[in-house]
Amino acid sequence: MVGQIAIPTGNVLPDQAVGTATARASNGMIAARLERLPMTQFQRNIFLIIATAWFFDSIDLGSLTFLLGSIKTEFGLTTAQAGLLSSMSFVGMFLGAGISGMLADRFGRKVVFQVSMIFWGLGSVWCAYAPDATTLGYARLLLGFGMGMEFPVALAIVSEFLPTANRGRYLAIMEGFWPLGFIAAGCLSYVLLSYFDWRAVFLAQAVPALFLFAIRFLVPESPRWLADRGRYEEADRVMGCIEAKVSERLNGRSLPEPQPLPEQARGERRFSFLELWSPGYASRTVMIWLTWFFALLGFYGLTTWLGALLQEAGYSVTKSVVYTILISLAGVPGFITSAILVERWGRKPTAVLMLIGSAVAAYLYGHSPSFNWLIAFGLMMQFFLFGMWSVLYAYTPELYPTRARATGAGCASAVGRVGSLIGPYIIGIILPSLGHGGVFALGAGSFVIAALSVAVLGIETKGQSLEAISR
Repeated sequence: MVGQIAIPTGNVLPDQAVGTATARASNGMIAARLERLPMTQFQRNIFLIIATAWFFDSIDLGSLTFLLGSIKTEFGLTTAQAGLLSSMSFVGMFLGAGISGMLADRFGRKVVFQVSMIFWGLGSVWCAYAPDATTLGYARLLLGFGMGMEFPVALAIVSEFLPTANRGRYLAIMEGFWPLGFIAAGCLSYVLLSYFDWRAVFLAQAVPALFLFAIRFLVPESPRWLADRGRYEEADRVMGCIEAKVSERLNGRSLPEPQPLPEQARGERRFSFLELWSPGYASRTVMIWLTWFFALLGFYGLTTWLGALLQEAGYSVTKSVVYTILISLAGVPGFITSAILVERWGRKPTAVLMLIGSAVAAYLYGHSPSFNWLIAFGLMMQFFLFGMWSVLYAYTPELYPTRARATGAGCASAVGRVGSLIGPYIIGIILPSLGHGGVFALGAGSFVIAALSVAVLGIETKGQSLEAISR
């Protein structure tokens, strides 16, 4: 035995067997069985698989920062047209995030995650062979759709497999794969642009879509989701396999007995989107939507144009790529700091700190008096920006119950993609008249509004099980 509730032996009638499975796999019992598991390499492997897919997505999305200048030159685009092209990814991400969350809450986390990678791979190949800017825009739309699908499902999977003591830290660390992917996108662009054009970068980025086979064979369906859907026998079977693998990692040592946790009410099951506006969740939804919208408006409005702005300042394509990579390195200590603070200090104060820090750094970056100060403030800005990402991804899936967790994360991400869509386009329009200072002042103001949303409407979730946060 591995610390499970004993299953009756002997002649068990079918009704009794179903009752036993229900008792062992109710949503409260599944949560209790998951929460009491020590953190082992089994859970870390699931985390690493999802985080690696996340890393590949970051490479795809971040590459436009390094390629936009070359694409703009080849197709003879104005700044407004280039901004519109960069925004097409976010149109796709808006659609993908909004749809996939509801699909994952209805049909399961695993299958939707795999489908997202198919769309993402096809979009990358299409980008590589796009003959004109219009076709490239449609390809970026498809690519963005696949990436948007992945975000909420990845958050749901990781949050539902990890125990409370580790959940926030690992979710924050997963977001740390984003700056690493951004840096990898810069390195890949630097190497390939030295020998080929921008199309080769997109073609290379399609290969990791084959990673979906790792998801298919190595990541189980979420037992929390199975139990919530009333699929008790499947939930019990999957949970038994997880317990056996964890016990194996512990050299066969018995697992602790599960401690009772609150049952998530099943009662009248609403459409998952309506759950976001039910009593107890509406204020959370308003808060997280405002935060995502303004945080992403500021983030993508600024970072999408970093390379192009440096090129307009007179730096070559390769030098602008090198400087952007250098600035992005500060994202690594940024997400590490955030991962530590979300567990020691809490989600809410860490979010406010990172957002206000992003606002101050963005304003200073836009008003840098010299190149050395530009690099210094750029490092400071990326530190807080990627710290902001880490806490947002740790915080968002914790706000909703299992029956609407992917929908909640997906809709928040979708609203954020509206900000992502608007940001680069607005900057493409205002840059000629307001200059760099005005662009970064706009970004700073967006981060301040996001910080106020968390400070006024946010709740603290540190140290609480998902079931205790959302009953």
